[in-house]
Amino acid sequence: MQIPLEPACNGLSRRSFFRYAAGASALASLPIVTEAHLAMAARPHFADPNKGIHIDANENPLGPSDAARQAMIDIVPRGGRYLMNLQEEVEAIFAKQEGLAPENVRAFAGSSDPLHFTVLVNTSADHPLVVADPGYEAPMWAAKAGGAPVIKVPLADAKGTAKHDIKAMLAAATSPGVIYICNPNNPTGTCTPREEIEYAVGHAPKGSVVLIDEAYIHLCDEPRSLDFVKEGKDVVVLRTFSKLYGMAGVRMGFAIGKPELLKKLDYFGDNSLPITALAAAKASLLDADLVTTRKKIIGDVRKDNLTWLRSQGYAVTPSESNCFMLDTRRPGKEVMAGMAAKEIFIGRIWPAWPTQVRITVGTPTEMMAFQKAFTEVMSGSTAGLTMPDRPARRVDRTFTEIA
Repeated sequence: MQIPLEPACNGLSRRSFFRYAAGASALASLPIVTEAHLAMAARPHFADPNKGIHIDANENPLGPSDAARQAMIDIVPRGGRYLMNLQEEVEAIFAKQEGLAPENVRAFAGSSDPLHFTVLVNTSADHPLVVADPGYEAPMWAAKAGGAPVIKVPLADAKGTAKHDIKAMLAAATSPGVIYICNPNNPTGTCTPREEIEYAVGHAPKGSVVLIDEAYIHLCDEPRSLDFVKEGKDVVVLRTFSKLYGMAGVRMGFAIGKPELLKKLDYFGDNSLPITALAAAKASLLDADLVTTRKKIIGDVRKDNLTWLRSQGYAVTPSESNCFMLDTRRPGKEVMAGMAAKEIFIGRIWPAWPTQVRITVGTPTEMMAFQKAFTEVMSGSTAGLTMPDRPARRVDRTFTEIA
C-alpha cells in the first residue's frame, strides 16, 4: 500500500486515517507494533504484573527525574485544557538547545509514531526499507503493513563490534526508500561510528530518507546526527524521553527533519499531546545535569555486568546503551524460560542470533539478582523448558511473521 502524500482534502484527522486504514487489507491483517508490544509478546503470563524483576523491555527503572515528577503533579489541575502552546514551548526549547529552527522539530507521544509514519510515507512496493539484522523490529512491521519489501542486512563483525554494515546496506538499497539506522543499535547496544553514518547520508540512493533512531543516543559518546538536519539532508532523526529520561510510560518524543520531510507526516493527522508528558519533558530538558548523571549511573551498572559475564566465559556485545546481547551458547528461549521460573524476566531473542538474549540494564540490586539466577540456570539443564502459558493475543499470533 502506497500512501498518497497529498490527500484531496487539506488534512486528515487521526480518526479518519484509521477509518481508512481499517479498510485496507494490508493494515487490517498486520498490526504495527512497538517495543512494548514485542516485549510483552515474549513475556510469560503471570498473575501479578508487579511481581518479579523485568529487564526485558529496555525500560529505565529510575523513572522520571524528581523535577519531571513534580512538574507532572503541578500541571494535573490543568488537565481539562489542551495547552497546545506548551507543545510549541517544548519544541522551541529543544530546538534552541540543539541550534535548530523550530520548524525542524515536531513533538509526538514517544518516537514510535514518527518512526512508523516516516516508514509508511517513504516506502511502498517499489521503495524498500533497509535495516540491520538483528535490529529493532518496529520499522519492519510498519513496512510490512504498507506493503513494502524489507531488506535485512547482517550486522558487521557479529563477534566483535556488531555494528551496522553501512556499505552492505547501501548495496542492498537498489531503489529509493528508507534506510533505518538505530544508533546505538537495539538490541546490541552497539554504536556505528560517525564517519560511517556520514557515508550512508552521502551515498544513499537519490530520493531515499535516512531514518536515524537516536532513542539511546544519550547513553553513548558517539556524535549526534542533528547536524544533517541543519544541512538540509534527507534525514529524519528520532529522539525519545523513554530511555535515559525514564518516561517510557509517559510517552514523549521528537521527530527532527527539514520541514518538507516532516510535512509528509501530516497525512496521519495531528492531536494534542498529554500535558503531563509535555510538562515532564520541559523539566527534563531544563535539568542541565540529568543526562550526565544518568549516563554515568546506567553506564557503571552496564560495565560491571559486562565485566562479570565475560569473567564467567560468556560473550556479550560491546554495548554503549542500556541493553546488550548475551550469548548463552544454548537456545535462548530455554534460558528465558529458566530465568522466568525464577521470576527474572529477560529480553527476547532475534532469529538471526537464536542463542543470544537481550538483557536490559536494571538497578544494581536487580542486576545482582540477575547474576545469581543466571548462574543457577546455566549450571543446570534448561532442555525442554518452555515459557509459561499465557493468553494468546493478536501480536503473539503474528510475532514470528517478520522473521
